[in-house]
Amino acid sequence: MTDILWNFASFIVALGILVAVHEFGHFWVARKCGVYVEKFSIGFGKSIWSKIGKDGTEYSISVIPLGGYVKMLDSRVDEVSESDHKYAFDKKPLWKRTAIVGAGPAFNFFFAVFAYWLVFLIGVPAVKPIIGEVTPHSIAAEAGLTSGMEIKSIDGTPTLDWESVNLGLVSHIGDNQMTVTVSSDSQIGTDKKLTIDLTGWNFNPETESAMGTLGFKPYTPQIKTTLTNVSEDGAGAEAGLKVGDTIIAADNEDISEWQQVVDLIQANPNSPVMLAVLRDDKPLTMTLTPSSRELRDGRVIGFAGIAPEIGEWPASYRFDLQYGPVEAVGKAIAKTGQIIDLTASMLKKLIVGDVGLNNLSGPISIAKGAGTTADYGLVYFLGFLALISVNLGIINLVPLPMLDGGHLLFFAIEAVIRRPVPEKVQEMGYRVGGAIIFSLMLIAIFNDFTRL
Repeated sequence: MTDILWNFASFIVALGILVAVHEFGHFWVARKCGVYVEKFSIGFGKSIWSKIGKDGTEYSISVIPLGGYVKMLDSRVDEVSESDHKYAFDKKPLWKRTAIVGAGPAFNFFFAVFAYWLVFLIGVPAVKPIIGEVTPHSIAAEAGLTSGMEIKSIDGTPTLDWESVNLGLVSHIGDNQMTVTVSSDSQIGTDKKLTIDLTGWNFNPETESAMGTLGFKPYTPQIKTTLTNVSEDGAGAEAGLKVGDTIIAADNEDISEWQQVVDLIQANPNSPVMLAVLRDDKPLTMTLTPSSRELRDGRVIGFAGIAPEIGEWPASYRFDLQYGPVEAVGKAIAKTGQIIDLTASMLKKLIVGDVGLNNLSGPISIAKGAGTTADYGLVYFLGFLALISVNLGIINLVPLPMLDGGHLLFFAIEAVIRRPVPEKVQEMGYRVGGAIIFSLMLIAIFNDFTRL
């Protein structure tokens, strides 16, 4: 219950910030263009707080926190006196109306740059994308990737850390190939460019990792079989395991790697496993009966509530992704551009069918992401806000009526035919657009529930 409340609170904060940024874009440009703004609302429905500003605008926070709006004076929906026509949105020149509508998504992109600027200014711990294990005969192995290589770039886009690598890989869902630049095996000499054939790449982002399906894993320090955590109410504690114990055998088989422990526990839900451990250099035996847990795909696995000791990262692999105030601007713009390209590419692939509708995420998934990143700290929450802000900006530019992109489409048609699109046509467009958006929202929410 605590996690749910934390996720919900983080979601409300994130959505409130992003909606405020988007609607402020419309509001600010409308004011600059001489349009009278009657109401600026964060949320829909009944107001829970409102105030009339000196400018005559009502500023409001409403009860349903799933969006917001800016209500401008418009003679198409309001009775406007002849003397007030100069303040009405629909009476403004086409370029001003276009600027007002386009300002919402534009401010989302500006906010993403600002958020990433803060991230790079504060700094975030990172590790170099050095490959650990490569699965034999996998896509990665066939392309020439080997353990110890550092991934320098994907299709020319630098990859300083694993987040950049993952973004680069995901952007190629549905493609036939991609080019990866890696360091030489010996870390000396010129870099290599490898072409990875993706024609046989089957990847479900909801259940698999991009790297895993390609056949490689990031380098990680050695995971020992010594325990650093034993949950008080877990199966491990019930069996008598304690922090500091080293597992040396299970069911009369020697244990040398932690993965052996994981595999054995997961394969034996509710079934006893004989363990041999060292405690203060003295051998002990005990019976562990793992608890059971059902996965999304219906499989039932065992778990014991224990965690191992992880070795230290090599100092040369770790660094702080941090820049000065001026340099951080360029890095933030580049990062925002990368996210815009990725989002637009995924949207295109969704439309043409290269990516399935089962990959759509709704408010529950966003709430989980907000809660998780907020739990990690401010810098991670800022990165999440930047990512969602870009997504919000891109989605609003989709040329569907009811979205900003739909209004911009009507304006583009108006520029060509030299007169506004007939109101009946616009009304029909709003109905069709609304039906499409509502259907996509239902699919996204359904996907969220299937992932619970």
